[in-house]
Amino acid sequence: MALSYLIKNGIALPALIFLLLLNPFSGVSGVGINYGTLGNNLPSPKRVAQLLQSTLIDKVKIYDTNPDILEAFSNTGIDLIVAVENYLVSNVSSSASAADEWFSTRIVPFIPATSVIAIAVGNEYLTTDDDKLDHNALVKAMQNLHQVLLSRGLDRKIKVTTPHSMAVLASSFPPSASTFATTLLPTMTAIVGFLADTGSPFMVNAYPYFAYRDNPAMVNLEYALLDNSTGVRDPKGYMYTNMLDAQIDAVRSAAAALGFGNRSVEITVSESGWPSKGDAGETAAAPDNAKTYITRLIERAQSNKGTPMKPRDSVEIFVFALFNENKKQGGVSERNFGIFNSDGSKVYDVDLSCKFCSSNGNKMGFGEKVSGMARGPSVWCVAKPHADEKVVQAVLDFCCGPGGVDCREIYEKGDCFEPDKVHAHASYAMNAYYQMHGRNYWNCDFKGTGLVTFSDPSYGKCSYSQQ
Repeated sequence: MALSYLIKNGIALPALIFLLLLNPFSGVSGVGINYGTLGNNLPSPKRVAQLLQSTLIDKVKIYDTNPDILEAFSNTGIDLIVAVENYLVSNVSSSASAADEWFSTRIVPFIPATSVIAIAVGNEYLTTDDDKLDHNALVKAMQNLHQVLLSRGLDRKIKVTTPHSMAVLASSFPPSASTFATTLLPTMTAIVGFLADTGSPFMVNAYPYFAYRDNPAMVNLEYALLDNSTGVRDPKGYMYTNMLDAQIDAVRSAAAALGFGNRSVEITVSESGWPSKGDAGETAAAPDNAKTYITRLIERAQSNKGTPMKPRDSVEIFVFALFNENKKQGGVSERNFGIFNSDGSKVYDVDLSCKFCSSNGNKMGFGEKVSGMARGPSVWCVAKPHADEKVVQAVLDFCCGPGGVDCREIYEKGDCFEPDKVHAHASYAMNAYYQMHGRNYWNCDFKGTGLVTFSDPSYGKCSYSQQ
């Protein structure tokens, strides 16, 4: 454990924390999930928000600005990505005042209590079947919303982007030769330029499942399921052991081919999943395959690894989806991408537990009762499971230094030394600071890395203080 709280790599502590927090997408190895609501028996947003705090999910992407969801996720420590629905893009693009009205009425009432970190303008807007959608309106809507954020001083906290389908590419293989579809080049050039200028991620909905379903004779199932030891070689020498990495690099190549030089854009997988059920011909749509894919996808998201083309550039991933949605249009598989059924029971067993969450790491489904979650006047403060480790270390240094916390229990041979992890040590120190200063909510903020919990995080001989 480092206690060099006065100077960290030559930068004063407050400046270090500020610099690290400028980009909410940087240095994060958490797991996001898509929360769709096209079902008639879904748990309430409040229940969903409460239980996601007990999992490794630290970001949630929704498809609108549902006020019940925005309210439910306030003060949860979970980041939200909200959306401008496709049919509203034209209106938001019409003028700066229209964009400001959209933001003022739909987002402002809920921030900062609800942590909104991005606005997704449309969803697969450029590749929908609706001929009435104006491609230029998408770019203008993004620009208008960014200007609104800029005028309010929120452009560093909230990014503006748009999720694409893989259909924006002329071809996706080989990844190193991928380009955007010729008809979309002007629009994609404008979008990628905007993302580079604003430090926003390029979002792509990538589904190896559909590639396998549509061409099972040519696509290896294990390759689609994210684990093929033999691999597929790109002509430029890159070796791919799974299709998702190849799809990500295909998008990367297409963006690079636009000629923006060193102005690179981060890639975010805004949707990826596997159905547990499908129509008669969809033989790979099965619970075992879905469990395998999602388990490996979560491991991939948490690995903080890049792709063969950019091994050091981690990729943020949003799992699709939280629930099966029985009112969704399309084939059977479209309604069966969820980890949970609409009533809250698990479709298949996938481990979403995490240490130092509000459930003490208990596995839980949305329909399950969880033992050992006594709630009452006691409340604790812990580190968010996927907060940037450098920021958490800086917070730990502060608490054990000028913050005045007695940190002897997290030194070697102390009762709370194990596990010897930064987040574990920081949770102990942050809680002690929180309790010392009267348990005000702002005393558990720690530059957005703290999370208030009603569940005692004590374990073994390690006792977390409380009032």
